Amino acid sequence: MTFIITSPCVDLMDKACVDVCPVDCIYEAEELNQLVINPEECIDCAACEPVCPVTAIFAEEDVPSEEDNFIDINYKFFDMER
Repeated sequence: MTFIITSPCVDLMDKACVDVCPVDCIYEAEELNQLVINPEECIDCAACEPVCPVTAIFAEEDVPSEEDNFIDINYKFFDMER
């Protein structure tokens, strides 16, 4: 499992989550204009989730159905399949 950053982050990229990530697995995807989490590097600590000011971060299995496309966006950014 990994955490997924969803639409509220698009164009915002607050980066509070980057500051608290103990393994530096959150990256800026300039071409997407959002932050993304590397599924292979994420240790599922959930440190990023509570600091997000726009509630854009969810555990993969908890991503709201209307935001499901962000799971694929996240994996594709890192050339991975889910």
